[in-house]
Amino acid sequence: MLPPVALYGFLRPRPERAHEVRELLSSLVEPTRQEEGNLEYHLHAHDDGRLFLYEVWRSQEDLDRHNATPPLRAFLDNLLDFLEEAPDGYFDTMVSPYPAGSGGPARQEQRPTPLG
Repeated sequence: MLPPVALYGFLRPRPERAHEVRELLSSLVEPTRQEEGNLEYHLHAHDDGRLFLYEVWRSQEDLDRHNATPPLRAFLDNLLDFLEEAPDGYFDTMVSPYPAGSGGPARQEQRPTPLG
């Protein structure tokens, strides 16, 4: 089995759309955590207004399926309408994968934490 894939990086919303971007990405957290193959999905707010997104997927196929979902596709297809610049993002293969049989932390009971 291939190791999980991770996608992470900073997004800098346009000031006039910052609230909209934050709300949109926040609304995707819980549904994404329920998607097949999702191991981690976290959204963080940085002090300077940037958002940091961290996600881990069981496979590239699972990530591709996630990226094709209608709400996310609409955002990705118009990314620079929402952001000041292209995301400072990274896509990597995990070196320290989850233990075999683990559903990953996203499958364990978690308390929601507010962004802000």
